[in-house]
Amino acid sequence: MENRIQVGNEYVIIKAKEDGVNVIGLTRGSDTRFHHSEKLDHGEVMIAQFTEHTSAIKIRGNAVIMTAYGEVESESKK
Repeated sequence: MENRIQVGNEYVIIKAKEDGVNVIGLTRGSDTRFHHSEKLDHGEVMIAQFTEHTSAIKIRGNAVIMTAYGEVESESKK
């Protein structure tokens, strides 16, 4: 049997509350690395999914993050 990671259909919605919000996908495995980056401007929305390759998402800037578990707001660096 193949040793595969089970990936659910977990989506997150990220809505930028300012220009220049960075959304960074991080890899899964023994070496965690950046593998994808997007920049959102105020009002832009991104729908992201955890996959076989993406185990974490880092958000830098003021944004609202909506998940099946609730909503959280990231803040800008002051």
